[in-house]
Amino acid sequence: MKVVIIEPLGVEKEALLAIAEEKLGKEAELVYYDTRTTDTEELIRRGEEADIIVVSNLPLNAQVIRGCRKLKLLSVAFTGVDHIAMDACREQGIMVCNCAGYSTCGVADLVFGMLISLYRNIIACDHVCREGGTKDGLVGFELEGKTFGVVGTGAIGLRVAAIAQAFGCRVLAYSRTKKEVPGVTYVDLETLLAQSDIVSLHTPLNEGTRGLMNKERIGLMKKNAVLINTARGPVVDSQALAEALERGDIAGACIDVFENEPPIDRSHPLFQAPHTIVTPHVAFATKEALVKRAVIVFDNVAHYLAGTPQNVMK
Repeated sequence: MKVVIIEPLGVEKEALLAIAEEKLGKEAELVYYDTRTTDTEELIRRGEEADIIVVSNLPLNAQVIRGCRKLKLLSVAFTGVDHIAMDACREQGIMVCNCAGYSTCGVADLVFGMLISLYRNIIACDHVCREGGTKDGLVGFELEGKTFGVVGTGAIGLRVAAIAQAFGCRVLAYSRTKKEVPGVTYVDLETLLAQSDIVSLHTPLNEGTRGLMNKERIGLMKKNAVLINTARGPVVDSQALAEALERGDIAGACIDVFENEPPIDRSHPLFQAPHTIVTPHVAFATKEALVKRAVIVFDNVAHYLAGTPQNVMK
């Protein structure tokens, strides 16, 4: 069984291969690529003899999937699989497994890191302090007493909700599936947007969520509200959000994800928008999370080989 790690996974090679060997023993032939490429022909060359491919957030289009003729399993070291040509995988009978849960703590941490930075003007304070200035014009806000809206209550959304409660926030939630969570009140999306001081997005990207935060829904938000997106870029209409920020229709935004993976073109509308903090899709990227996902990704392979697949994406 040939297992191809088609791109680096953010863990040192020796540590990564040690995890793989611990999970797979001598059952698999491991091939490791320590460079990332988006060239279709090169990706096919790397994967054409693979029975199993391990990939992170590298886009694999239908041509690549069809070109890897021996492929039986894609073990995706990521939560979302919107970068994978899932239709082609179904067509070819290829199983796809994800790494749900590895980044829960890291993403939730960044949500509050960005939010507090925005609320307390930390970036501006650092600059002013270094220039010999004072707090004038930099008085911020507290989280206590604010209404915190969580859109999508999977593992990450629920952790964000719990942390928000610890800060003394009232928590509203919107999700397709309602859960019994102490201190969390489920409402419809329109109510959440109209009442929340902070709206944090934690939905997968699919046809139901693409463009979820469009001009009309952003228009429902309060003027003092902050929008946080650590989910997927296309969930938000970036142009509509930038225009709302320019007009002062909402107070701020914290954005970690965009329409495509970084590097992002400098002309992106949110780069010019006021009261906005942007980060280069880094929410998942902690030392701890990258090790967790390496363990899960090879655990997925081991379970597949044992005939008990887990984390299977439909």
